[in-house]
Amino acid sequence: MANFSLEDVKALRERLGTGMVDTKNALVEAEGDMEKAVEILRLKGAKGNSKRADRSTSEGLVAAKETGDTATLIELACETDFVAKGDKFVALSEKVLDAVAAAGAASVEQGLAASAGSQNVADLINDEAAILGEKIELRRVASVTGEHFAIYLHKTNKDLPPQVGVVLGYAGDDAETARSVAQHISFANPEYLGKEDVPEAAVEAERKIVTEISKNEGKPEAALPKIVEGRVNAYFKQVALLEQDYAKDNKLSISKVLADAGLTVSGFARFKVGA
Repeated sequence: MANFSLEDVKALRERLGTGMVDTKNALVEAEGDMEKAVEILRLKGAKGNSKRADRSTSEGLVAAKETGDTATLIELACETDFVAKGDKFVALSEKVLDAVAAAGAASVEQGLAASAGSQNVADLINDEAAILGEKIELRRVASVTGEHFAIYLHKTNKDLPPQVGVVLGYAGDDAETARSVAQHISFANPEYLGKEDVPEAAVEAERKIVTEISKNEGKPEAALPKIVEGRVNAYFKQVALLEQDYAKDNKLSISKVLADAGLTVSGFARFKVGA
C-alpha cells in the first residue's frame, strides 16, 4: 500500500492545482514520494500540451509594470475564465511579467526567450500549462519608453483580473491628467499617436473608400474634394490619439488637453484580452 495520507493529497493539490484523481494516482505511482509525484504530474501534463495546441485562448489577463525608463505591458491568455481568475494563473502572469520586463523584451519572441530563473519564459509557461490543464500563451508584449508612465488596468468583470490594459509614456508633471488620458485610451482604442504616424497606405485606402461612398451618394463633383478630406479627417479622429475628442469633454481634443496640462506623450500601448 502506498505510503501517503489524505493530507498529502490535499497538500499536493494545493501546490499544483491538479485534480483529486490525478493527484492520488500520481502519489500511488510514486509510492508516496511527493517530489516524484510532482514530476509524474508535470510529465503527464506536458504530454497533453501538444494536444491542446489548436485550442482557442480567448480568456486571460493583462498586466503591466514600470522599470526605469521603460514600461512593459503583456497579455497572458488561457482557455477559460475559471483558470484566468485562479491564483496560480495570476501568479504565473506576475512571474512572466517580471521576466519579460527584466529582459527589456519588446516582442512575444523576445519575451518567450527571457530568463525566468533556471528556465526561460516559454518553458515556464509550458510547465504551468501542463499543471493547469489548459493551453496558455503569451499572446502580446509591448514596451513603451518615457520619463514617466500612467498605467491603467481595467476590469470588465469584477470577478476576473484586468481585461484591458494601457501604458502611457509621457513627459510633464500632471500625473492626474496623464492617468485620465490613459483611461481615455482604454475606451477610445486609438491605433496611432498622431495622424502623421498613420501609414500612408492606410490613409490612401481610406481616401479611396470615402471617395467611392461620396460618389455613390450622388455628391456634386465639385464638392467631392472637400467632402472626402472631411471624411479622411474624421478617420484620423478615430485612429489617432492626438486627434480624438476627449472622452471626458468632447469639446476638447486630446492634443488640447495634453497641451493645457503641459504633457507630451512619448508613446502608448493598449491590449484587450481576446481582441
